[in-house]
Amino acid sequence: MKSLFEQMGGTYRAEGDYLLPNLIPPDTGSRPIGKYGRMRLNYLKGHHRTLYTSLVLNGTLWGHLSGIDRSCNERLAHIIPAMARREGVTEALKASDQMEWVRRMNSIHNRAEEIILTELVYT
Repeated sequence: MKSLFEQMGGTYRAEGDYLLPNLIPPDTGSRPIGKYGRMRLNYLKGHHRTLYTSLVLNGTLWGHLSGIDRSCNERLAHIIPAMARREGVTEALKASDQMEWVRRMNSIHNRAEEIILTELVYT
């Protein structure tokens, strides 16, 4: 008689004298997760335990994390140049006063990252 887990397509692996369920999908390592994916993982573990457990059991956690990471990087690549144009941070400023350019670009990057974290990672 098959267990409910086996009826739903689950498989087991032998670890010594025990049979353990295979909860991790085989493609786990094929999609890397970056900085924002790891931040999302820590957030889910600490604040949304039910969602985290559901994603793990469905086998969709790594896809979710890599999608968040990809979305964050794409949005960051869009926001930073837009903010730099709006604030007048140009190549001319970079040529004339490099330290001021670096200060402004760091400020823009930090604000853009805060937007990304609020909208995509910590929701």
